[in-house]
Amino acid sequence: MDFGRSDRWRLPTAIKILIAGGFGVGKTTMVGAVSETRPLRTEEALTHIGVDIDDLSGVEAKPTTTVAMDFGRITIRDDYMLYLFGTPGQERFWFVWDELAMGALGAVVLADTRRLADSFPAIDYFERRGQPFVVALNCFDGARPFTVGEVRSALGLEPEIPIVLCDARKKDSGREVLITLVEHAMRQGAAPVGTMS
Repeated sequence: MDFGRSDRWRLPTAIKILIAGGFGVGKTTMVGAVSETRPLRTEEALTHIGVDIDDLSGVEAKPTTTVAMDFGRITIRDDYMLYLFGTPGQERFWFVWDELAMGALGAVVLADTRRLADSFPAIDYFERRGQPFVVALNCFDGARPFTVGEVRSALGLEPEIPIVLCDARKKDSGREVLITLVEHAMRQGAAPVGTMS
């Protein structure tokens, strides 16, 4: 019996992607929509104690918040596994980002055009790290539509950084955003972490 290495036993390549952005922008929703498995969520109820800490402007009806991460998975053929890590959006949980960002191919920065300034910290974070990212405008009902050029100007983004429209609730829309990110990261010279062990 031959116990040598065989291509048919080769493990898939792991690709780690972050889903980042401001509080209440749709990160948990996007991970849940695109994941082929039931996503891991670390959500806790918002309480009156956080009223002075958390800015709920524009998301007053939001009952929960992510306190560590969201996690989901997508299998691409048998060759690649996308591992999605949704970051917490509130400033008091940003210390988690450094751990989550290690080994990531890149990031999706979700943005809400009603609260565009909330995406600045995530954009600054990935620019400082030199990590590839795309900006995905989550199209909330009732939000005033802006052109990609207006958003690029407002966020001060370089022309090579992709900006895409999406609906974080829809699987196909989220997958298109992820494809845009992977293509952008590859153009920037990023590579998957390697094979899973």
